[in-house]
Amino acid sequence: MHPMLNIAVRAARKGGNLIAKNYETPDAIEASQKGNNDFVTNVDRDAEKLIIDVIQKSYPQHTIISEECGELAGEDQDVQWVIDPLDGTTNFIKRLPHFAVSIAVRIKGRTEVAVVYDPMRNELFTAARGQGAQLNGYRLRSSNARDLDGTILATGFPFKLKQHSASYFRILETLFSQCADFRRTGSAALDLAYVAAGRVDGFFEIGLKPWDFSGGELLVREAGGVVTDFVGGHNYISSGNLVAGNPRVVKSLLSTIRDSLSDALKR
Repeated sequence: MHPMLNIAVRAARKGGNLIAKNYETPDAIEASQKGNNDFVTNVDRDAEKLIIDVIQKSYPQHTIISEECGELAGEDQDVQWVIDPLDGTTNFIKRLPHFAVSIAVRIKGRTEVAVVYDPMRNELFTAARGQGAQLNGYRLRSSNARDLDGTILATGFPFKLKQHSASYFRILETLFSQCADFRRTGSAALDLAYVAAGRVDGFFEIGLKPWDFSGGELLVREAGGVVTDFVGGHNYISSGNLVAGNPRVVKSLLSTIRDSLSDALKR
C-alpha cells in the first residue's frame, strides 16, 4: 500500500469513528450556520482536528487544505492533503445516516491518493493513482452503461448558488427525458464513490469545492470513469461544475445538456 494511503486510511477511520460516536448522542451536537444554507458542527471541527493530528505526526512538512480550517501551509508546498472531515453535514444534523470523511493527497497538482470513508456502513473507498480503486479491499469498476438509457444519475441541487437554479432545472428536465431516474443523497464524496462502485451510472453538480470532490474524483478515474466540467474540459477544478461517469455516459450526458447550459456554466 502507498505509505500516504496508509496514513490517509488511519486518519479517515479515526475521524469517522468520532463522527459515528457523536451520531449516537445528538444532544451533544452544536450546529451553526457559516454561510447561506451552509452549516458546520462541533463534530466537523473535532473530526478535522483528529485527522490533521494523524497526518502531521507522519508528515509535519506537508500542506493541509481543509474545509473548516482553510490552508495550513507546510514547508513542502508540493504535497497537499485536501480534507473534508464531514461531507454531508446537513444529513448528520438531521440524523440521516449518509455522510463521509474525504481525504485526498495531491502531489504537484495531481491527486495521487484518495480515501472516502462512510463510518455508518463501515465502507472504506480507497484509490492510489495507477493502482485502481477499492471498496473494503475489493476492486471497483464503474457502470458499463452504453448511453443514458436506463441510467440512474446522482446529483446535488445548487443550494448555495441559487442563481443557477433555472439552468439547473433545465438540465434536469433535459436529462430526465433520457435517463431512468435520479438520486440526490446530500454527499458529493459518496456520490462519486458510488459512481466508482457502479451503484449509480453518472453524477453532475454545480459549484463544488475541491474538498468535496478531490477524493471521489480519483476513485472514479481509477475505476475506469472520467471526470469533466459541463463542456468536457478540466475547468471543474476551479469552477466546481462537475460531471462524472464512464466515458460513454459522460459523452451522452454532455451532448444532452449542451443546449441547456447558461453561459456561466460553460466556463
